[in-house]
Amino acid sequence: MALDMSVDLIGATVQLEQPLADGTRTVGTGFLISDPTDDGKPRVVLVTANHVFKRMPGDKATIGYRIQQPDGSWKYAPQQIAIRRGGKELWTHHGSRDVAAITITAPEAFAKAAIPLGWLASDDTFNRYQLGPGDEMMALGFPQGLAANPAGFPILRSGRVASYPLGPSSEFPTFLLDFRVFPGNSGGPVYLDDGLQRREGAADTPEAHFIAGMLTQQVELGGESLEIGIVTEARFIRETVAELDGHVVPSEPAAQPASVAGVFAADSAATSP
Repeated sequence: MALDMSVDLIGATVQLEQPLADGTRTVGTGFLISDPTDDGKPRVVLVTANHVFKRMPGDKATIGYRIQQPDGSWKYAPQQIAIRRGGKELWTHHGSRDVAAITITAPEAFAKAAIPLGWLASDDTFNRYQLGPGDEMMALGFPQGLAANPAGFPILRSGRVASYPLGPSSEFPTFLLDFRVFPGNSGGPVYLDDGLQRREGAADTPEAHFIAGMLTQQVELGGESLEIGIVTEARFIRETVAELDGHVVPSEPAAQPASVAGVFAADSAATSP
């Protein structure tokens, strides 16, 4: 596993968006996973929250790729993928959880940046590292459609596990994370890096580097946000990816916006979560 998981995951995390008829846009987050087919053929899978695609009425979504220039700088280089054809959804979604996956043809640099499927936590990971309430996890996303910079990199934030117990996923498929969730965060990876806050007694285990799940919702009560995120456990991302049939959706260059800064404006409408 890479020594700096945060940098690798930042490289694999992308903004997803689609313009709406009223001039606003719907925005979400996704990340790329490398999952070769059974015959060893390379395959790149985009995963996000199912409702991110569901709330996009059009047939194409824009992926906010970034391209590094010869001088080392980065350029925002969005491309489009088809998410529907003839009204039919082209993505695969989990039967009971808010998770979606679609096989894509990514630019070469992004295909290399896709993270291994093995980084997703398995059902015993939380127990193995004795993780629980109060442990800090990191989250990547595009709150309100805002990126960290004009190149389109995601924003890294953190929060503490706010619920107990963490699993088994068959009984507790989600857990709570104490951080403020905004529209645009949905579909972003939530992960633990470098064994932060490991419990006494787990000192002999390897350092923890894994994706715990995906941010899929925020907690609301009476229409008021409680500033708590709901994370769907990684098991369900694995299950969704496993359902893919290998159908490849080619990317298409997207029209560059008139103002790059406008793409990341926090006041643009983003309707997910």
